[in-house]
Amino acid sequence: MDSIILIFLCLLAGVALRRMKIVLQGAHTVLNQFVIYISLPGLALYYLPKIEISSKLLLPLGVAWIGFGLSWLFFALLGKWLGWPPKIIGCLVLTAGLGNTAFVGFPVIEALFGKQGLETAIIIDQPGTFVVVSTLGILVAAAYSKENAGTSGLLRKIALFPPFVAFAIGLCMNLAGFDFHDMVQPVFQRLGSTVTPVALVAVGMQLQIQRKSRHWGFLSLGLAFKLLLMPLFLFLLYKLALGGEGMVIDVCIMEAAMAPMITAAILASTYGLKPKLAGMMIGVGIPLSFITLAFWYWVINTF
Repeated sequence: MDSIILIFLCLLAGVALRRMKIVLQGAHTVLNQFVIYISLPGLALYYLPKIEISSKLLLPLGVAWIGFGLSWLFFALLGKWLGWPPKIIGCLVLTAGLGNTAFVGFPVIEALFGKQGLETAIIIDQPGTFVVVSTLGILVAAAYSKENAGTSGLLRKIALFPPFVAFAIGLCMNLAGFDFHDMVQPVFQRLGSTVTPVALVAVGMQLQIQRKSRHWGFLSLGLAFKLLLMPLFLFLLYKLALGGEGMVIDVCIMEAAMAPMITAAILASTYGLKPKLAGMMIGVGIPLSFITLAFWYWVINTF
């Protein structure tokens, strides 16, 4: 419960800082860079060496990869058909295709399924959502922004993206059966724990919900896809098509129903992909998701 309270407090703090004009204009950019260059690598280096690699990872891993692929296909085709600007398409692919599987997901899953459910959630987040945003996320952000770096340039951006570098190091450590010394691990854990407050303050500083905003239609479609269509697809695939049962499948569906990922919104903002829309996806999506999550929890316990 304290994690959920922290989410709303940090969002409100960011809004307050902007309204009171305490910080300089563009200060959110500095916070975004802090998250990308320090917080996320710390998170990866703490968790990745500890994950047990086995065939049991396949379905949890699929949540992020399938969801993002579905989002990319859906919004790319729809945007092309309706003639949307590329930046709108890129923003929606990122923010509707990646869920907040950690900072909203972890406390919710632990409350509903206990420590065992949290173990599955970590698999969904770290080698799943975290890797997708560090690879395909960068690819989409660069492709739909004004940048035209070419194939080699895109690969260089992915390879040099700090969270991806940390992921590669953590994966190599995992395969080698090596972890950091007990004195160092709390350092990475504390660095990783700064993601939620810093990122949400940055989102709050950018959040401007205007009644006459031209983004409301895109926002409604993006949130409908993220909070309803994506978990529906995973429910039909995992529960009905594959005949999956048990807590792991239930956690996968609940994580698919989480609000948009904070890091995805930061990535969209960093690449100039409609920062205001990205901020609204987070600011409106997080509180709204608690209603839709209750619905999906009823669904998995009923069918």
